[in-house]
Amino acid sequence: MPGQEETAIRPERQPAGSWRPSAVVMVLLLLNCGIEMILLAADNGLIGTTRWRSQAYQYGAFWTGLLDNWRPNYPAQPWLMFVTYQVLHASLTHLLGNMLILLLVGRILVQRVGQLWFAVFYLVSGIGGGLGFALLASSAQPMVGASGALFGLVGAWKWQDWFINSQQGSSRRALILDVVGLIVLNALFWAIQDGQLAWEAHLGGFLTGWLIATLVLPRHLPGRS
Repeated sequence: MPGQEETAIRPERQPAGSWRPSAVVMVLLLLNCGIEMILLAADNGLIGTTRWRSQAYQYGAFWTGLLDNWRPNYPAQPWLMFVTYQVLHASLTHLLGNMLILLLVGRILVQRVGQLWFAVFYLVSGIGGGLGFALLASSAQPMVGASGALFGLVGAWKWQDWFINSQQGSSRRALILDVVGLIVLNALFWAIQDGQLAWEAHLGGFLTGWLIATLVLPRHLPGRS
């Protein structure tokens, strides 16, 4: 509108070759790692009780039954679980895999969209991952992990690549291969883990990140007014 300025997405500038995490990535790393370290310490009898992990899952994991007829542990649980499941993990290996992806994708996407929008993509994509799990999963088992949020970051990243390539008339073959590769990897890990992979959350997160990117990024990319 005349007389008003659009709020631009401001990319973060980091020295070439720097692998220092941005503040938003560091906060997410500390939050996720801190919670898992506490639960691991409890698992091994160092603090609290060995029931802490099961209690954390009971109160914070994503339970599809809570969207049906299960009785929640507290009134807001059916809504808050869309956020709380994102900071819980099934094991140290699960955590480390997700945090490695956060570091790698975070370095790329924060530089492109800035820390505020990175945080928005992360949180909302995680919620989208929960929605995907709620709609598609048939299991009554709880779901935990940051994978939905991380796949949303990848979705935003790949949409931006697609948009830039389309504006420049470049081939989209590499993007298509990337997406096919993600599908193949999910299928492979699903088979290796005997079906214990929340691909529904991955899909929901990826589509959410892609959708948000289509809504907020085009007017902020180079060459757009």
